[in-house]
Amino acid sequence: MSRGILAVGAYTPENRVPAEAFEEAWGRFDAPGVETKAVPDADEDALTMGVQAARRALSASEVAGEAVDRLAVATTTPPLEEEDLTARVGSYLNVPADSVRRTYAGSTRAGIDALLEAIDGDGTALVVVADCPEGEPDDSREHAAGAGAAAFLVGEDAPAVVTGRATHADVRPGTRFRQHGSENVEGLDIGTYDRAAFTEPIEAAVDALEDADAEAIALQAPNGKLPYRTNLDAEAIAAVETVSSLGDTAAASVPLSLAESFRSGHERTLGVAWGSGAGATVFVVEGTAPVEASLDGDRELDYPAYLRRRGDIVGEKPDGGAAHVPVPTWRRSLPQRHRHEAGVCPECGAVAFPPDGACPDCLSLVEFEPVEPELEGVVDAATTIGQGGAPPEFAEQQARQGAFGVAIVRFDAEGGEVSLPMQVAGGASVDDRVRAVPRRVYVEEGVPRYGLKAITL
Repeated sequence: MSRGILAVGAYTPENRVPAEAFEEAWGRFDAPGVETKAVPDADEDALTMGVQAARRALSASEVAGEAVDRLAVATTTPPLEEEDLTARVGSYLNVPADSVRRTYAGSTRAGIDALLEAIDGDGTALVVVADCPEGEPDDSREHAAGAGAAAFLVGEDAPAVVTGRATHADVRPGTRFRQHGSENVEGLDIGTYDRAAFTEPIEAAVDALEDADAEAIALQAPNGKLPYRTNLDAEAIAAVETVSSLGDTAAASVPLSLAESFRSGHERTLGVAWGSGAGATVFVVEGTAPVEASLDGDRELDYPAYLRRRGDIVGEKPDGGAAHVPVPTWRRSLPQRHRHEAGVCPECGAVAFPPDGACPDCLSLVEFEPVEPELEGVVDAATTIGQGGAPPEFAEQQARQGAFGVAIVRFDAEGGEVSLPMQVAGGASVDDRVRAVPRRVYVEEGVPRYGLKAITL
């Protein structure tokens, strides 16, 4: 077997907004074919979603982050316009600091570009694709905008391989773009021009393949109608589409549909990525790979709650910073904040968190052996922080997401245990089982700070 996809992980937020919520608010819903769409929580973004998907890809393959030689991250919605996302993603996953890193952005084709280049490379590669596009509240692109992430582990002797590919580019500006300094996707909305800019590059690229027949078609989906304007098989598209339940997931659109194709057991999948400009990349995948995915969401939001999650009806962050930690200090603690890294005492075997200073049991001054506790733990104590009870750094999150819990959570670690204070997304009670997940903690001096929070299982 040759080089290809070893395993896939996928993640989508729990929040869902139904089309009816938009219809009640606006008197219309301008995203045809979209029934519900996924919405990031106030402390989620492309980075945190990507880490969740990557964790699952590694779990599905039973490969540790330390074995990754190449790490690629693709998104059109990075938390910051300029910063290397691979550093923080790699820290969460414990990818070696000397691994090859690549960032892909600027087009909804970015995720597939990253995947195909990883397949053309060598070593064990991890490709992480995550997106959460936005638009103006009354714009059709905002009505369709969803969120999600997929990750692919790539290497030798793979069960799923790319057997053909083609590209086509044609100058079609203005169909989908985001201006410099803006968070909102826009378009000129010229009906027949927009449709041609989507369908013609795709059809030209598919025609360039020697054999494009497939059981399933993972096709870029800006909404639930446009994919069916192409001359491709409608049943094969419908078999693995995710836009109806997740909305437009931009660069993650084709990767998520490819994950769905693998999960459904399709042995031959045609992938079709499109980017405004306009260009298309198509490829054929034969075989399937193990998938660990969760694409369902059971937390329905009404329209005001949706606007709160977006931050559209939230006031300014208050001054001050009771929880302020200087950047150098924060950086030194990142292994603990990103992975809960603890330490085992070489003298007595006790587990210490953080792994500094004297052993808590034998009191010896030792060099602790790094160990990562389990991601699932048990709540030993819990409380809820309501309005006005949080430090200023968390005021915006509280306004967007509501009251949140704080708990002491006990995690198993190398025969011992560590107990850690954690913020709980949504709240928890004593004896609840929770999982540590990557989330944005707060933004300080314009820089997002990330850590682990708990969600109940």
